[in-house]
Amino acid sequence: MDLRIFTEPQQGATYDTLLAVAKATEDLDFDAFFRSDHYLRMGEGDGLPGPTDAWITLAGLARETRRIRLGTLMTAATFRLPGVLAVQVAQVDQMSGGRVELGLGAGWFEDEHKAYGIPFPKEKFARLEEQLAIVTGLWATETGKTFDFRGTYYELTGSPALPKPAQAKVPVLIGGHGATRTPRLAAQYADEFNIPFASIEDSARQFGRVRAAAEAAGRRPDDLTYSNALVVCVGRDDQEVARRAAAIGREVGELKANGLAGSPAEVVDKIGRYAETGSSRIYLQILDLTDLDHLELISSQVQSQLS
Repeated sequence: MDLRIFTEPQQGATYDTLLAVAKATEDLDFDAFFRSDHYLRMGEGDGLPGPTDAWITLAGLARETRRIRLGTLMTAATFRLPGVLAVQVAQVDQMSGGRVELGLGAGWFEDEHKAYGIPFPKEKFARLEEQLAIVTGLWATETGKTFDFRGTYYELTGSPALPKPAQAKVPVLIGGHGATRTPRLAAQYADEFNIPFASIEDSARQFGRVRAAAEAAGRRPDDLTYSNALVVCVGRDDQEVARRAAAIGREVGELKANGLAGSPAEVVDKIGRYAETGSSRIYLQILDLTDLDHLELISSQVQSQLS
């Protein structure tokens, strides 16, 4: 089971804070550092010091880390034109020496679009599908040839399809709870399917849908990686768990029901139950980015039991 660190900087974090978490991620032998792609805090609070851009953050981290994978859960298709996104991701992949992964989703948080003047179209899923076709098509175009695309929402003519990523293929992540269109899109474009904040039972059901869609599309279902994103709150004893839950404004019982919370032994046991669904990777949602001791505890007493 791979453990990756997943951050939500829109809740309030500077680049320096994210850098400290990314360096801890690397030093503590986690597999990757991922971040959300949002511009507005969710829930109560002022969100100070304000949002940071996902791909600018990852560009900086690409130069200040050496080993860990870097990516987004999920880049919002509504935020960027697909040709520009392909250039951005390819450049950050080059800057990192080939360590980037692209999670791409339709975008859903209408308030942040209103807050920053970003159009919020009704046909988000269809636009996402065209974006996936364009981004992957640009990267796959042979050097020296051009890429053309004519869709309902985007049109590219004579694109040189440059720059190319450092990796021969940048892993693409698609995720969500949708029962029909999401599995079909994952089967067509994804290297990894991620289900966020889902129960063990819902994870098993959705993974089954994706596997069936992959088979229907002529792919081997095992060619995809299946993963979860779950909030994490671990403590050496009940008091430490309660303190960490209070720091993120959550109740211990709710965290245990809906995420990975409790003692290291409890968390290891629950991760094992997710593994039984076919999940081989978990993105640990870290909500208190100043608590680096939390990462050390997870590394030494949870991750160490999963290898």
